[in-house]
Amino acid sequence: MQQRRQFLKNTALLGAASLSSQLSFAEQFKQDQQIAEERTLHLYNIHTGESLKTTFWADGQYQDGEIQDIDLLMRDHRANQAIAMQRRLYDKLYHLQNLFNSKEPLYVVSAYRAPKTNADLRRQSNGVAEGSMHMQGKAIDIRIPGVSHRHLHKAAVAMRSGGVGYYPKSGFIHIDTGRRRQWQGA
Repeated sequence: MQQRRQFLKNTALLGAASLSSQLSFAEQFKQDQQIAEERTLHLYNIHTGESLKTTFWADGQYQDGEIQDIDLLMRDHRANQAIAMQRRLYDKLYHLQNLFNSKEPLYVVSAYRAPKTNADLRRQSNGVAEGSMHMQGKAIDIRIPGVSHRHLHKAAVAMRSGGVGYYPKSGFIHIDTGRRRQWQGA
């Protein structure tokens, strides 16, 4: 009887240890947001060639000057217009960058889009939404050099936050801060 109790106790401890060591990506995302003393992003805009490495969160708050620098890098390069992007988007980028521990910058494929740019892109492709969240500063298309698009997509979906589009032929994923959903494009 004593051996049986010990066996059950050990089994319960192993199960608890296994469960705690397997935090979901969503829980890790929440932890990243809560415990990070500083959040730094390393970004590269593939259209303008601009690169930026900046700490956008420090001392328990967003750093306005650094956020403005990121917003400028995220501008619509066709119209040369920028808006204030949603800060939660930058938290998501930070989490993905941390998760893959990439030494390379996150490649920005598309971030803010002016309404005219979005309309022009819609005429060229049926994969561009009329009311795209890119026009609201709530979406970004990215890739990480050295990280498969499939793995990046799975990690973004696992955050359980916002929309995630997977574009394997085009070589990027889309993330946004809208309602939770997912899709696959070209």
